[in-house]
Amino acid sequence: MMFYKVTFQFLLLELPIQPECRNLFYALFLAMYLTTILGNLLIIVLILLDTHLHTPMYLFLSKKLSFSDLCFSSVTIPELLQNTQSQDPSIPYAGCLTKIHFFLFFGELGNFILVAMAYDRYVAICFSLHYTIISPKLCLSLVVLSWVVTMFYSLLHILLIPRLSFCADNVIPHCFCEISALLKLACSDTHVNELVLFIIAGTVVFIPFLLILVSHVCIVSSILKVSSARGIHKAFSTCGSHLSVVSLFYGTVIDLYLCPSAKKSTVKDTIMALMYTVVTPMLNPFIYSLRNRDIKGALGRVLCKKKIPFSV
Repeated sequence: MMFYKVTFQFLLLELPIQPECRNLFYALFLAMYLTTILGNLLIIVLILLDTHLHTPMYLFLSKKLSFSDLCFSSVTIPELLQNTQSQDPSIPYAGCLTKIHFFLFFGELGNFILVAMAYDRYVAICFSLHYTIISPKLCLSLVVLSWVVTMFYSLLHILLIPRLSFCADNVIPHCFCEISALLKLACSDTHVNELVLFIIAGTVVFIPFLLILVSHVCIVSSILKVSSARGIHKAFSTCGSHLSVVSLFYGTVIDLYLCPSAKKSTVKDTIMALMYTVVTPMLNPFIYSLRNRDIKGALGRVLCKKKIPFSV
């Protein structure tokens, strides 16, 4: 039996945690979400207030990464928090599609911004004399291109979902609305959706991942040729932290979307999804910006300005 989609509701799967631990996990997820929000807001505010950060790298790239991370986490974590405490984890059909659209859009937007930032660092370190090519116009073009591509990517999936039919089983095997989990519920042919998901997701995920890896290899290779032991240690520390977060994000995404397997467990999929939807947006502000000397200097200058009126 098929249902009328406008009034159809899905039920989200509860997190695989014991009832007595729900409050603990609720507090943990809330703390991680607040850390993500405050960390990314701090970066955006610092870039807006401090003129020393009004460079293409910060105005067009770091700020946009913080914005995409802030929105990406806000698509899933509030719903996760609500379902942790709610006795009715239901979501309407239209609401689920809206969640999937913004989930795909902001997830891929952050993906492309990471590539642009990797390219910026690659040019700055390997071709420092030519760094002027990273102009505001180029950075703005990269941001606009990323918005257009991610909008096309998310809308394509959303436009393909209404062609599917859903039957009596309305329990999404996931803790939030997610496209691959939703396709498992369809009682009509999903080959077109799965093919588009595999081909396009592979293109917009795997290729950026390779570009980021190549840029970091080139950066390390360039630094090894000219730097001191202290500089080499700092370079490996910075690149290592970047690559660890990048690998966590892309590794879980590639395994979930590009390596389908009938033997995968729902618990494993849920844990991996939490890694790239909760953990990486929280780590990005610390790895990419708050450890940065320019951001630390801007924070110091902003705090000093606030203290001046009180010391006069």
